[in-house]
Amino acid sequence: MRALVVDDSKASRSIVARALRDLRFDCDEAANGAEAIERLAAGPRPDLVTVNWHMPVMDGIELVRRLRGHPRHRDLRLLMISTESDRGRIESALAAGADDFVTKPFTADALARKLVGLGVCSAAEIAATAARGPIRVLIVDDSSTIRSLLSATLAADPDLVVAGAAVNGQMAVEMVAAGPPDVVLLDVEMPVLDGISALREIRRLAPRLPVIMFSSLTERGATATVDALLAGANDYTAKPAGLDPGAVAAVIRTDLVAKIKALVPRGTRFDRPAAPAAASRKPQPDGPRGPVQAVVIGVSTGGPTALAEVLPAIAAEAKVPVLIVQHMPAFFTARLAERLAKICGRDVREAVDFIPLAGGEIFLAPGGRHLVVAGEPGAARVRLTDDPPEQSCRPAADVLFRSAAKVWGPGVLGIVLTGMGRDGVAGARAIVEAGGAVIAQDEFSSVVWGMPGEVAKAGLADAVLPLSRIGAEVALRLARRGR
Repeated sequence: MRALVVDDSKASRSIVARALRDLRFDCDEAANGAEAIERLAAGPRPDLVTVNWHMPVMDGIELVRRLRGHPRHRDLRLLMISTESDRGRIESALAAGADDFVTKPFTADALARKLVGLGVCSAAEIAATAARGPIRVLIVDDSSTIRSLLSATLAADPDLVVAGAAVNGQMAVEMVAAGPPDVVLLDVEMPVLDGISALREIRRLAPRLPVIMFSSLTERGATATVDALLAGANDYTAKPAGLDPGAVAAVIRTDLVAKIKALVPRGTRFDRPAAPAAASRKPQPDGPRGPVQAVVIGVSTGGPTALAEVLPAIAAEAKVPVLIVQHMPAFFTARLAERLAKICGRDVREAVDFIPLAGGEIFLAPGGRHLVVAGEPGAARVRLTDDPPEQSCRPAADVLFRSAAKVWGPGVLGIVLTGMGRDGVAGARAIVEAGGAVIAQDEFSSVVWGMPGEVAKAGLADAVLPLSRIGAEVALRLARRGR
């Protein structure tokens, strides 16, 4: 079965898509109604479309009306999923053409029951979903307020259960040694043993145990969080400034929960990884490609450690610009650039508007701004824009990839690494259509096989490789094609 998930919130799309994938749906995603119509026109017809109400460009009500007025989509199953709860508003959505309505926040089982009512899911599939155990979460934070907020908010989600709480890093290490949970939420600054030291011990005990840092969105917190990500943390969520209980709870519900479920899909456990698949490679086109003129990289969840592994090999060989989009806030990208520069042994800088793109330079998109390549080959320069997010991301890999393809055409080598969502698919298509090449990280070595997986499934990658081989592969292509 196929589903199209339409929501302007990346986190909400991930929650809905994860619940649907548990029920054996193949999911595509769109960030607004206009994008959904493009997806429906370009791809196979889905069995279900879930639609958020309030979205930019085209909202959910308008999308539902247009689909009901189109002969091909008139009988599509349309499920509205929205924060609206007023009965009159729900009735207006149904009158517009929605088959049913789910109010956010919702449980996976509640969604599954709606699908049974719509005739797109069987009762047996609901039973299989309900039989899976909840995700066991270990909370590690020295603040009793934060521990209480995390416990209460996570406990409200039936897919999650709080397996324990630790007040410092040493206690967390001891609890992991006694019986690992499914995921750890880890603060950075704690007494007895700080978060980064605890992370290193946890990695020694349980190398594949997912760890999410939950730290302050401050300059000091950003530096510590980047250090933690490079030390092996899988992801992070920033605590709101001021620690207002309502704001913290909202971040937990909208951001942290989605990341937990992305890192620990229901029915799986960190200590039972799938066997790694062999690296795949599509046949190369007849005749040699031209020299690589630029390398562009898109990455999200798990990105800092992935970049720390692949960049040194690329930097050693690159005589062309290397441009990177890592989904991160502004506080974090500056610190990440500093840390990557130390690891690579050469400059890695946040991109600056209008700066020329000289060969061998490595630029990281600043958080909150799109990185665009402007100009012509040999005279290209950086442009930073505040254009609307794409795939709920700013910076977005799609934006960088498309602009690079326009400037360098067949000279672009795109790399899509671990990350949640589908940012990079449209950009990878632009690179391929311009004659360039794309490499995607394989599923086994990805923290989340969302971005690279979508590129691979779309047939846009000429190689799908383990992380350990990507740096060497890029260096080989740079050397073979004359840099």
